[in-house]
Amino acid sequence: MHKISDSYVDDLAALDPILATYEGIVGYDDRMPDLSPDGVAARAELARRALAAMAAAEPADKSEADAKAVFTERVGVVADLYDAGELTAPLNVIASAPQDIRQVFDLMATETADDWAVIAKRLAGVPDALAGYRAALLAAADAGQAPALRQVVKTAEQCRVAADGHFTGLVAGASVTSDALRADLDAAAGKAAAAYGELAEFLTGELAARAPREDAVGERRYQLWSRNFLGARIDLHEAYEWGWAEFSRVEAEIKQVAERIAPGAGIAGAAAALDADPRYRIAGKQAFQDWMQGLSDQALADLRGVHFDIPDRLMALECLIAPPGGVVGAYYTGPTEDFSRPGRMWWSVPDGKTDYSTWREVTTVYHEGAPGHHLQIATAVFQGDSLNRFQRSMAWVSGHGEGWALYAERLMREFGYLDDDGNLLGMLDAHLFRAARVVIDLGVHLDLEIPRGTGFHEGERWNAELALEFLRTRTITDPDCIADEVDRYLGWAGQAPAYKLGERLWLAARDEVKARKGSAFDLKEFHQRALEMGGMGLDTLRERLALL
Repeated sequence: MHKISDSYVDDLAALDPILATYEGIVGYDDRMPDLSPDGVAARAELARRALAAMAAAEPADKSEADAKAVFTERVGVVADLYDAGELTAPLNVIASAPQDIRQVFDLMATETADDWAVIAKRLAGVPDALAGYRAALLAAADAGQAPALRQVVKTAEQCRVAADGHFTGLVAGASVTSDALRADLDAAAGKAAAAYGELAEFLTGELAARAPREDAVGERRYQLWSRNFLGARIDLHEAYEWGWAEFSRVEAEIKQVAERIAPGAGIAGAAAALDADPRYRIAGKQAFQDWMQGLSDQALADLRGVHFDIPDRLMALECLIAPPGGVVGAYYTGPTEDFSRPGRMWWSVPDGKTDYSTWREVTTVYHEGAPGHHLQIATAVFQGDSLNRFQRSMAWVSGHGEGWALYAERLMREFGYLDDDGNLLGMLDAHLFRAARVVIDLGVHLDLEIPRGTGFHEGERWNAELALEFLRTRTITDPDCIADEVDRYLGWAGQAPAYKLGERLWLAARDEVKARKGSAFDLKEFHQRALEMGGMGLDTLRERLALL
């Protein structure tokens, strides 16, 4: 089982070098993937071949049984997505080829001339990669699966930002003394920029004319994508009802906290009061970066040895401001297999913004760092003696990972780190926002009716405009982020609910293990053993946790 899994990682890394870089698999940083229909077919065939090999193998022990369960579920849903044509040429505003190609350079080493030579070679491959992607987009359109117009137009805007100085800016500061290498870098950056410009024109011209105006994907496609992001088969309509109940629960609590902060002002008034409070204000990007680095470092130091066993290698977490061009928000990238590149927390901020409120973001640092994504992902990478490479680096599931990170925010409250009402309001805001995602994402894509008693357009059916209004009027989400958020939901069906639905399962699993073990239940041990199992689908997680 482990050998099949490891071979799959090697083969997939060769076919998808960008994924290899993101997952910290060394040896592929100078390459670009073949994004043409032929490249898509090669990756689909690899998945099917590996699944067949895994099905024919019998596990020799529990470790192999675990590995087989994780691999079969994860690669199985990938194969189903290929078979349904969903992976021919995905395009959305947050996680598709245009973003992945641009952002992969953020993860590459830049310390030496050899590092820059690798970057030059990868940059030189950008035009061919995007040309293949254009061919795949046309193939998807021919099959009746062109991306929605909203995603086409918004992604084209991102491509224009990338074309307008992103790549030339990337290489401008390269410390190289070789005239030949400098010429290679400049030429490759110019061609990469031109390729992004060509992609933008293709998207707004040829593809836009064939793109559907409808954002919703419908229940059949949604169910498949939901299974991909959760690693679980769920009752979508029950999840919608639960999402409303969870939203109402969090909304009631956040109103109580808001009343303590600014009596009579409501949630929005309390948020405004906190925004104006100098205790929660930071001026300047560098000061904001320093603040999140300090908070992250403190969390790691405080949690170590008390709530989690954190090895030395996991104590390094770099906090950085992301280059412009992507959607606004924070995200995490994991370490390489040898930890030569540490885990990193990136914050993408709006252009021109120089003043920041911290009360919203304390909980985000815990979500992206420790005990959230960094502790989860880096712990799995560290398990070289017990997990195969697929389990350590390629078994990521949004419901498992984002569910854990949202659970981690709640955990920090349990540990006493969010007793300040301002920071607590920020945490509750994050959870209210994630509950809103459940009802919006399911509601829009499944064309669901807004229930009676919700106080919001009761009896009407969801659409993009109502989603924007709901976030503006029923949450205190940063106004700079709302439009990006709705665009994200509409182009990435099933992903946004994975946070709250994943947290729901983590809490249920913890309660199940606690009920079974009674007075012998140890929270630190539960967390440690759960994290050391690595990533997996939520149904698989529940099965494995039942054995603890």
